[in-house]
Amino acid sequence: MRSFAENHRNAFITMPIFAAIVALIIANYSGYAAAIWWFLLASLSHGLMALLSSRYLAESGEENVIARWRTPFVLVQLLTAFSWTILTLYSCQLCVADGTFQIILFSTILVFQAINMMLSYGFRSSILITSGPPTLALAARFISSLEPASLVMAGIIIGSQIFFFLIAGRFKLSVLSILEHKSENETLIAELETARSISEEARRRAEEANLAKSRFLATMSHELRTPLNAILGFSEVMQTEVLGPIGNETYKDYVNDINKSGMHLLNVINEILDLSRIEAGRQELVEEAIRLDHVVEEAIAMLQLKAKNKGITIHPQFQDHLPQIWADERAVRQVTLNLMSNALKFAPTGGTIWVKVGWTSTGGQYLSVKDNGPGIPEEEIPIVLSSFGQGSIAIKSAEQGTGLGLPIVQALMHMHNGKFELKSRLREGTEVIATFPRSRVLEVMPPVKKDEASKSEPKTVSPLQEVG
Repeated sequence: MRSFAENHRNAFITMPIFAAIVALIIANYSGYAAAIWWFLLASLSHGLMALLSSRYLAESGEENVIARWRTPFVLVQLLTAFSWTILTLYSCQLCVADGTFQIILFSTILVFQAINMMLSYGFRSSILITSGPPTLALAARFISSLEPASLVMAGIIIGSQIFFFLIAGRFKLSVLSILEHKSENETLIAELETARSISEEARRRAEEANLAKSRFLATMSHELRTPLNAILGFSEVMQTEVLGPIGNETYKDYVNDINKSGMHLLNVINEILDLSRIEAGRQELVEEAIRLDHVVEEAIAMLQLKAKNKGITIHPQFQDHLPQIWADERAVRQVTLNLMSNALKFAPTGGTIWVKVGWTSTGGQYLSVKDNGPGIPEEEIPIVLSSFGQGSIAIKSAEQGTGLGLPIVQALMHMHNGKFELKSRLREGTEVIATFPRSRVLEVMPPVKKDEASKSEPKTVSPLQEVG
C-alpha cells in the first residue's frame, strides 16, 4: 500500500503533463473547449490521487489505516477512469475518414494502460478499476464500426490490458520478495545487535570476574605466604634442634609432618599463581640459547633422590650433538620437573621412567617422559589436561596433587609455539611429549674456510703504495 501511494504521489506532475499533451493533440480534432474541459477533469482526478497518497503516507504508521483509506482511493480511481473514458467517446468533427483520430485514441489508451500498470502494480484490482473502463469503451467503439482495422485494434487494446494485468502480478511478486528480504535483513541486523550487546555484556562480566580473581589470588597469596614462612621457618628450626633437643620422637614426627604439609601448601599456591599469571598474559619469557639435554639432566639430578627413595630407576636417553634452542630456561626446567614429578608420583615402587631428548621428524626437538605406571583411561585424558582435573587413579593414589601441573606445561609449551601430547593406556603406562618447533632450533653454522675468508676480507693499500 505504501508503494502504491508513493508511486501516485511521485507522479503528481507526470500525469498532468501527459494529460496536457493528449489534450493539445485532441484539440486539433474535437475542438479546444472539449479538450480543455477533459484536461481539467483528468488533472483534478490525478491531483486528488496525489493528495490522498500524501495524506495516507503521513498516517501509515497508525493502526487500521488501510481499511480507513481504501474507499477514498477507490472513489478517486473511479473518477480517473471516468475522465479517461470520456476521452474515448469524443468524436472527430474536422477529420476525414482516414482513421487518424482512432489511431491517436488507440495509442493514448495504450500508453495510459502502461503508465497505470507502473503506478498501481501493487494492487492489480486498481488497474482494472482505472484503465479497464476506458479500454472497454474504446474497444466497443472500434467493434461498432465493423471495420477490419478497427476490429484488430480492439483485439490489441483488450489483449494489452490483459498483458499489463499479468505483468503487474509479476511486479508485485518481485516487490514482495524484495520487502521480504529487507525484513529478513532488518531482523538479522537486530539479532546481530542483540548478540553483540550480549557478547559485550558477557565480556565485561568476564573481565570483572578475571579482575576479581586476580585480586583474590594476590590477596590470598600474601595472606597465605606470610604465615607459611613462619610455619616453615619454625618447623625447620625444630627439625634441626637449633635451640636444643626435643627429646620426644613423636614430637619430631609431628614437626616433620608440619614441615612437609607447609611445603606442599606452598607448592600449591605457587602453581595456582603461575597458572593465573600465564592465563592473564602476564607471564613473560626470558629467552636465551639453552641446551635442552643439559636442562633435562639438571632436572633428573634434582629428582634423583626422590626416585631412589621410591626405588624407581630413571633411564635418560639423549641423542648426541643436539644444537641449542631458543627458549626460556626457567620455563623449560619447570616443564621438565612437572612431567617427571607426575611420572614419579604414579610409577610403582621399583618401576622405571624413561626420559628421552632428541630430534623430531620436522627438525625440532622433543622431550619425552614415559613411565610404567597404571596409566590413564582414554575417556579421562581431557579431564587430566584441564585445570584442577584429576583422574580416578590420581584420586585413589596416596600422592594427590592440585591438578595444575599438566595445564601449566601446556600453557608454557604454547608460549614457546610448541606442542604437548599425552599418550596413555590403562595398565600400560603413560608417555608425555613436549615438542619445540624447528623455528626455535639454532642451526650450527659451518666453519668458514681459509680461502673464503681471504676472499671476503677487503684488501688494504698502504699509503706508500697509493703514492707510488
